[in-house]
Amino acid sequence: MEKKRTEAVRMEPTKINMSRVALVNGGIDGAMLKAHKPRVMSKSGHSNVRIDKVDGIYLLYLQDLWTTVIDMKWRYKLTLFAATFVMTWFLFGVIYYAIAFLHGDLEMNKFSPKREPCVKNVDSLTGAFLFSLESQTTIGYGFRFITEECPHAIFLLVAQLVITTLIEIFITGTFLAKIARPKKRAETIKFSHCAVITKHNGELCLVIRVANMRKSLLIQCQLSGKLLQTYETKEGERILLNQASVKFNVDSSSESPFLILPLTFYHILDESSPLRDLTPQNLKEKDFELVVLLNATVESTSAVCQSRTSYVPEEIHWGYEFVPVVSLSPNGKYVADFSQFEKIRRSTDSTFYSVDSEKQKLEEKYRQEDQRERELRTMLLQQSNV
Repeated sequence: MEKKRTEAVRMEPTKINMSRVALVNGGIDGAMLKAHKPRVMSKSGHSNVRIDKVDGIYLLYLQDLWTTVIDMKWRYKLTLFAATFVMTWFLFGVIYYAIAFLHGDLEMNKFSPKREPCVKNVDSLTGAFLFSLESQTTIGYGFRFITEECPHAIFLLVAQLVITTLIEIFITGTFLAKIARPKKRAETIKFSHCAVITKHNGELCLVIRVANMRKSLLIQCQLSGKLLQTYETKEGERILLNQASVKFNVDSSSESPFLILPLTFYHILDESSPLRDLTPQNLKEKDFELVVLLNATVESTSAVCQSRTSYVPEEIHWGYEFVPVVSLSPNGKYVADFSQFEKIRRSTDSTFYSVDSEKQKLEEKYRQEDQRERELRTMLLQQSNV
């Protein structure tokens, strides 16, 4: 009898396989879950909100051209970079060709020995394009060059160099700004795929794990959360995505620790928590999304980066705890074993497996009464409006 009891208490680590989360969550199919419960924020931190039916949206993008160009995908940005140069070469080449045509430089057989063309050796559109290209890129082969015959051609050359220099400064600046953005650095911050609810220092806590995948430090790390769920006010107004703040504490004495080893962040499920109504029975039935944001400063560049993810009820496991990932090697170095990063195991606290039925029935009764009162207030409000 004692041997069986010992075997029952022994808790083995469990690896949450991302492709088989449905099996862990009670057989819920992942595709059905995604179809019925859309996310505001994807697991990778990208927004799933589409902006639609905005009047003059293209004008708004053009008014903030700097941000628009920086946010472009690289393939579009490189295409814009090449097209800008080719278009300016061709545009000014056409203008040089028009000047030569109006000045009569194209009729070479009618030139008098003393007559000078506006641009030497420009007798076709191709020649004008090559002169524009050589002038703008300051190649200066010397075969085609401008003369003193046409002041307006000289003015056009000065205008071309000034305008194209400004364009090059803008394009180069957007390239540097896009490369220097800490967006890629934020992608090296890893969140645990699932969250767990367990006991920590005698308190019931929602726990997530965060790790820095690079050796360079992240300093002044601050983790915060937003609980998104449907909310109905006392007046009967239905708010589709009501936001409630969720505070997280780290398992160290500092509020802004440096992130070099995987850290565990805790949210205490007390009376002030927006998740205070969670129970093992209603957790999977809840409809909410917990968006988690980590703001940190990159030590090497002093740039502020933000990494995001989200959790839905099916990704929160009650009565589990994370398997430790940090250990001490025989040569005295701390080792972070990321093969254990996603693993969870049953909590050793026996209170998670003892069910207080009377307390749960009382809580369920109070919730039903509160729901009836809200429905009654909504009906009275609708009748008064009529």
